[in-house]
Amino acid sequence: MSLDLSAAMDRALALAARGAGAASPNPMVGAVLLGPDGETWGEGWHRRVGGPHAEVWAVRDADARGVGDRLAEATMVVTLEPCSHHGRTPPCADLLVERGIGRVVVAQEDPFPAVAGRGLARLREAGVEVAVGVRGAEARRQIEAFRTLVTTGRPLVTLKTAATLDGRVATRTGDSRWVTSPPARALVHRWRAEADAVLVGAGTARADDPALTVRDVALAEGQSQPLRVVLDRTGALRASLRLFTDGAAPTLAVVGPGVEPAYAEALRQKGGAVLAVSESDGHLDLGALLDRLGTGDGLPSPVQSLMVEAGPGLATALLAHDLADRVAWFVAPKVVGEGTPAVGDLGVGRMAGALAFVESRWETVGPDALLVGYRREV
Repeated sequence: MSLDLSAAMDRALALAARGAGAASPNPMVGAVLLGPDGETWGEGWHRRVGGPHAEVWAVRDADARGVGDRLAEATMVVTLEPCSHHGRTPPCADLLVERGIGRVVVAQEDPFPAVAGRGLARLREAGVEVAVGVRGAEARRQIEAFRTLVTTGRPLVTLKTAATLDGRVATRTGDSRWVTSPPARALVHRWRAEADAVLVGAGTARADDPALTVRDVALAEGQSQPLRVVLDRTGALRASLRLFTDGAAPTLAVVGPGVEPAYAEALRQKGGAVLAVSESDGHLDLGALLDRLGTGDGLPSPVQSLMVEAGPGLATALLAHDLADRVAWFVAPKVVGEGTPAVGDLGVGRMAGALAFVESRWETVGPDALLVGYRREV
């Protein structure tokens, strides 16, 4: 019987997505074990960093279903090359060989240098039939954050903004609550739960006093709130902001060289930190900040995915310096006329020079429209 490997990989991708936010800084991975007639013998996904990998869960599931002694007949379908090195857990490639699985189908090779084809080589050397590339583009996009950190040393940057139909993020009086609908705002909370860190500029922090915590969706077991990052070049933000006082999640205040904000000690007592980065043309060097976040220097772990809830100034800077890897742009069915534009001058003189996306899609979220656009090929 010919197995429907594409459908099985789609299922594996759906399983992998369940690990969003909890698996980081590891990649999301899903696995499906198929029997010889295409029946599902086992499923699994990487549930949390430090825990068993997707292949382990799939094999355990097969054992629980009573087919663990028949794995030589099985096909393992997995979204990422099985690991071949000892990290927090033993190599999955060794497990598949030990259990006698005769065929392994993977969506993509692992970009992590410690694996990078070695897991596939281990399987082939043991006589396992290996196929690569089923739903490869979808799988690469799914672990884009992991791939970006591994290949560039920087986190994947998602720029989130919300504007009216005429491109305004606030009215002429500065009122911005709310541009979008409750379903759109709930989706943003889900994105926060899937991100390692959430960043805002000083203007947004000053005007909105945001908490930047996940509130409308449940975090996975053992998962922490994302790191909160606020740009405060001169250290002038008021010490009473929730980001500095509520202790709901750690906050990283990013300042210019030699700046020690008045709130620094209170922030550290809440588990936060102050990070000084270089300046460029009177602004914080955002590229240098991304480099620091990617290394994890002074942080619990490297930041793999960064969601930026940007006001116009920060959005303009990210786009102008090509630092946003993808854009999540809500458009609300409202018109306000005079108001604050979502983006400032990008120096585009001709339409041919407009920023464009290599891939994009439109969705509806409640009454709002959402554009998800990708600036990079994967």
